[in-house]
Amino acid sequence: MRIGEGHHLGGSLLLRCRDKLNALAISVKNRWPSVRLRVTEGWDEDGHHSTESLHYEGRAVDITTSDRDRDKYAMLARLAVEAGFDWVHYESKGHVHCSVKSDHSVAAKSGGCFPGRAWVTTEGGATKAMRDLRPGEHVLASMETAAGVALVYSEVIAFLDRDPAARKHFVVIKTEGGASLSLTVAHLLFVTEGNCSAGSTMRTVFAGEVQPGQCVLTAAGGGRLSRIARVGLREDRGAFAPLTRHGTLLVNGVLASCYAALDQHHLAHWALAPLRLLYRCTGPGRHHGDGMHWYSRALHWIGTLLLDPERLHPWGVEDPER
Repeated sequence: MRIGEGHHLGGSLLLRCRDKLNALAISVKNRWPSVRLRVTEGWDEDGHHSTESLHYEGRAVDITTSDRDRDKYAMLARLAVEAGFDWVHYESKGHVHCSVKSDHSVAAKSGGCFPGRAWVTTEGGATKAMRDLRPGEHVLASMETAAGVALVYSEVIAFLDRDPAARKHFVVIKTEGGASLSLTVAHLLFVTEGNCSAGSTMRTVFAGEVQPGQCVLTAAGGGRLSRIARVGLREDRGAFAPLTRHGTLLVNGVLASCYAALDQHHLAHWALAPLRLLYRCTGPGRHHGDGMHWYSRALHWIGTLLLDPERLHPWGVEDPER
């Protein structure tokens, strides 16, 4: 996503609006691979609009494509509607105007989760839907060894977030090998660059930053890299973030981190060590209700005080009043 020269999104742009912009940026990239979404006007601090303009509330943006091809603007408006903007207006030939409801009416933050129908592989090789998974069960995950990444079964000790009724937008990642994984924008995913050869160094990126051409580790062949063919967006039901002892799990046959919001998996895994120790002593957290785990919320609050804001994803923690 590009910001037009002389304009900026501004710190006061509502997170709901930013969420829809992120979704639209993915759709634009998929529709026109060489084109990016361009924001020409976001938050207005210079008084260029009428007094009732939503630009002053951080709820409106004016957009074009990066190539400024006006023949694309009608389709851009359609993509904006599909991305979830509550109002899309295309009258001027110079840009498309989009706006959203206030954050009070619709929760904006996405957290770090998988949809309820996503599946994991349990010990013994059977599959189970995420919505049916319970602490104490063992699922296919990974661990680092001297020889590289090895697949292991790891105990689910808690849910960092759980909301069966939630409806969210998920990034959908499809590989050339046929795997398809859905996860929220702020969730961490392991990827490699280059030719997808064995031994390639893996790193974590936010799901919203994943690019076609990168490679992910899949369960096929006991752990094989597969190239990402397409990245899209889809609304789905349920939001589940299981935590395993190893901090990883394979969802729909693709290796993902258990963590979100923070840009480094290893740092997040270190920060969750006290919680893992607690459950090692008391047993898995079987009685944690729906919603975000208290430890996750406290950890994110501490992170906002101690860490560089660039390390934290702006949509990494769900609104507590959802």
